[in-house]
Amino acid sequence: MGRRDYEDDPDAPAPNSLVPAASVVVVDDEGKVLLQRRADNDMWALPGGKMELGESLADCGIRETREETGIDIEITGIVGTYTNPGHVFAYDDGEVRQEFSICLLGRPVGGELAVSDESHEVAWFSPEEIDDLPMVASIRRRVDDWRSGRIPVVR
Repeated sequence: MGRRDYEDDPDAPAPNSLVPAASVVVVDDEGKVLLQRRADNDMWALPGGKMELGESLADCGIRETREETGIDIEITGIVGTYTNPGHVFAYDDGEVRQEFSICLLGRPVGGELAVSDESHEVAWFSPEEIDDLPMVASIRRRVDDWRSGRIPVVR
């Protein structure tokens, strides 16, 4: 399923859905960040996704990271909340989702890198290497907020 991101774009379609979601900045002992190249838009992104009924936000971040990257993590903090009503994701099936994401901070505790049906590349990057990767603005903002040390950020 394809996805298109719109941020503060007057031509964006109106949202018809609001789904709580978690993303995670996973940082290893060398200071490298775990990223996946998404299958739906071919952009590099943090692991994450929608929260399921019956799970906590931390459980969501842990599950999504494992599913999308093969890496087991523990949550160590929060980067920020991202709820810009002008940021929507339009999916091929007609869903237009308003942003509602909490970005967590995590560290790896096991697992091995593996792609999923949602990603076709998974890798660790130094913060400097991330600057040159194709990435939607909202994901870059989360990484930049983590790098700035202003924790947590509310947007």
